[in-house]
Amino acid sequence: MTSIFLKYLQYEKRYSPHTITSYQNDLSQLEQFLEYNYPETPIVEANHAILRDWIISLSEKGLNENSINRKLVTLRSFYKFILKKGAIEKNPVTKISNLKTKKGLPQFVRENDMSLILDQNLVEDDFIGRRDHLIIELLYGTGIRLSELINLEEGKIDFINQSIKVLGKRNKERIVPIARNLNSLIQKYIFVKNESFNGNVCNYLIVSSKGRKSYPMMINRIVKKYLGGTTVDKKSPHILRHTYATHLLEKGADLNAVKDLLGHQSLAATQVYTHNSLGKLKKVFDQAHPKA
Repeated sequence: MTSIFLKYLQYEKRYSPHTITSYQNDLSQLEQFLEYNYPETPIVEANHAILRDWIISLSEKGLNENSINRKLVTLRSFYKFILKKGAIEKNPVTKISNLKTKKGLPQFVRENDMSLILDQNLVEDDFIGRRDHLIIELLYGTGIRLSELINLEEGKIDFINQSIKVLGKRNKERIVPIARNLNSLIQKYIFVKNESFNGNVCNYLIVSSKGRKSYPMMINRIVKKYLGGTTVDKKSPHILRHTYATHLLEKGADLNAVKDLLGHQSLAATQVYTHNSLGKLKKVFDQAHPKA
């Protein structure tokens, strides 16, 4: 039943390969738990008490609340699917609530630090140097997600109108403007890339040292290297997305516009960045207002 569910996510829900892999891993972990603790209970017969037992075991192993809640999303989706298919008569996840989490504000890199990171003088003038630098410029200059960067094709770049067409979550496309300097950097990089591989390279913008499509571990490694001197805890591509949104709002960008640029479904997902911007506004108020 799990294989049918995963095909449903792929072909009907059109989830990304990364999301489908996460769902698959969650269900595999549950099946391993059942095999060890409830060997006579297949996944379709797991009841409310058994699933709660699995959630408790995850917590006891030190898995954080956010990760457990993400696995609950998988369970809800899976059991809702097999209920609809008539494989079960009752959804065992209905009465299982999310764990309470500590909601921290998204971390971001300070503007001065980003300026130092993007200093042109630090870029090595070869394919690898230009590629690595462009990855940081793209993530910070557009706010695109890791998967969107990896799947960005050269043909989706409009150099005349200075924009890129991004394929986001659930295969929804959006247009993201790019700055003039980033437009120029992309063109120079493509020239060096084609020269390095004699034109024998895939059509994805960011490629590996062998001219093949890039992959998450490669991008994460490059971002971690560039953000090494910053104070952010998790040096990941998503931090640069947070930084992009926060800096836009600090400069007075409209919240709805930032929402569209990020490809968020709802305004609530974007509003979290206003808290970071509020800190800067409070400093301005304290320094300038007579009654502060």
